[in-house]
Amino acid sequence: MMFLAALFVVAVLSGATASLVGFGIGSLLTPLLVLKVGTDLAVAAVALPHAVATALRCWRLRREIDWQVLKGFGLLSAVGGLSGAFLYSQLDAGVLQRVLGGLLVLTAAAQLAGLAARWHPRGPAVGVVGFVSGFFGGIAGNQGGLRAAALTAFRLSPLAFVATSTATGLLVDAARTPVYLYTAGTALQSLWLPISVATAGVLIGTMLGERILLGMRRDHFARLVALAVGVLGLWLLLF
Repeated sequence: MMFLAALFVVAVLSGATASLVGFGIGSLLTPLLVLKVGTDLAVAAVALPHAVATALRCWRLRREIDWQVLKGFGLLSAVGGLSGAFLYSQLDAGVLQRVLGGLLVLTAAAQLAGLAARWHPRGPAVGVVGFVSGFFGGIAGNQGGLRAAALTAFRLSPLAFVATSTATGLLVDAARTPVYLYTAGTALQSLWLPISVATAGVLIGTMLGERILLGMRRDHFARLVALAVGVLGLWLLLF
């Protein structure tokens, strides 16, 4: 019961965080479930509440999606997510996690220092960044931080940023979740209660976070995203 209570609290927090900065569900829930069921099964289990909350957030913010960014960035992110999902049980997730953590810390530092504002991806670079972020997400379940870091280069408004990030995440979920379900097989059936608790928590958090997002200024939002990306990077490096 203590674990389920902690899972619910973290799920609410992760859902609210995802509504604010476009990522957080996999980043917060996966480490907690790893303590209970191991990395491979935790990644597969978190994919379910992540997909449900992402679908809800995408529907509610659908009018704010930047379709041009989604076509160039989001579609290849889904391809990368599918590629990573096929490899997630075969590669050393610990090493990849630390590489990703280092990239996120460096990206956050560049954003806070104003260096990232000089780069605006164009042409093939848009698809490459989308594919790489999706690939890491497919392997380790932590694609959101790198996706958010990349999307800051497109100078989107807070609502458009979260909406486009969410739509990209939904494409990634559609690509990778069936692979996780097939790979994990019947092992997920024993986790129906934690998955249900996590799903309820992320849905509540999604609604709470959306209320805060609606009143946020662009400059405050940019700093918030950079800080969230940096904190996630440090978390992946240290734990």
